[in-house]
Amino acid sequence: MENNSHPLYFNLTMFVYIGKFRYPAFVLFLLLYTFIISANLVIIVVISREKTLHEPMYIFIMCLSINSLYGSGGFFFRFLRDLLSDSNLIARSACYTQIYIIYTYASYELTLLGIMAYDRFVAICQPLHYHSKLTSRVISKLLAFAWIYPAFSVAACVYLASRLPLCGNKIPKVFCANWPVVKLSCVPTVINNIIGMFVSVTTVFLPLAFVLYTYMRIFLVCRKRSSLFKSKVIQSCLPHIVTFVNYSITVFCDVALSRIDLEELNPFLGIILSLEFVVIPPILNPLMYGLKLPEIRKCILRNLSCLIR
Repeated sequence: MENNSHPLYFNLTMFVYIGKFRYPAFVLFLLLYTFIISANLVIIVVISREKTLHEPMYIFIMCLSINSLYGSGGFFFRFLRDLLSDSNLIARSACYTQIYIIYTYASYELTLLGIMAYDRFVAICQPLHYHSKLTSRVISKLLAFAWIYPAFSVAACVYLASRLPLCGNKIPKVFCANWPVVKLSCVPTVINNIIGMFVSVTTVFLPLAFVLYTYMRIFLVCRKRSSLFKSKVIQSCLPHIVTFVNYSITVFCDVALSRIDLEELNPFLGIILSLEFVVIPPILNPLMYGLKLPEIRKCILRNLSCLIR
């Protein structure tokens, strides 16, 4: 009875729809993962080595790149392996570990975007107080909160899910996720739903609402200023806005897909939409910040020219 209600393996059923495209998909995603590692490492190395970039905004960008490596590692290692495997079974412990990594990655991303919005708000709306408000001590506290709270809140959700007796082992995705596991429960999941809703509100919706609020305030300030000031604000905020909008869309897709039966949807569309959540942000982040912010771009080009010589 213990083995039936607590299966040793989960079956990731969406892999069967990839079928004959497994090998082309493996090559494509291996190239994407190689790019993610390379691009984010470039951002991390450049910011850590260049003293001129040891400013709050760039420290937060470096943290985004570290998080991209963390989240993509939690997904791609297993995904690439499963693409080449005839079996799509994943061990129970490995499944819950992947859930924890992917969900903490998502939460870290959102809390970091919220902190970055606060940084832009102070820099634009309260420039005279920027260095007094964003001291190294304040930055350390903000980053500690951004890492510690999601780590414990997601751990609580995963622990509660791991304690549930399950009436099946089929997960209609290409990676493990919390809600599909909870839906397999043989017993009511009221506590899981309450804790899950609380964690979602505090790690997803509150950061999103805060980002929207800060940009509304920034917009009101820009409305009364010169065209030159507006262009500088756009140049400074555009990468963050694009990253925020992109991540909001991918989170919405993941939440929506977790509430419907993907096998009733177009299988390929379901797979593509579910992969957006773990693939697009780690690719987009280094491109936006590396190419759009002139300070980082100059440092990257200067280091490249030194390597070529």
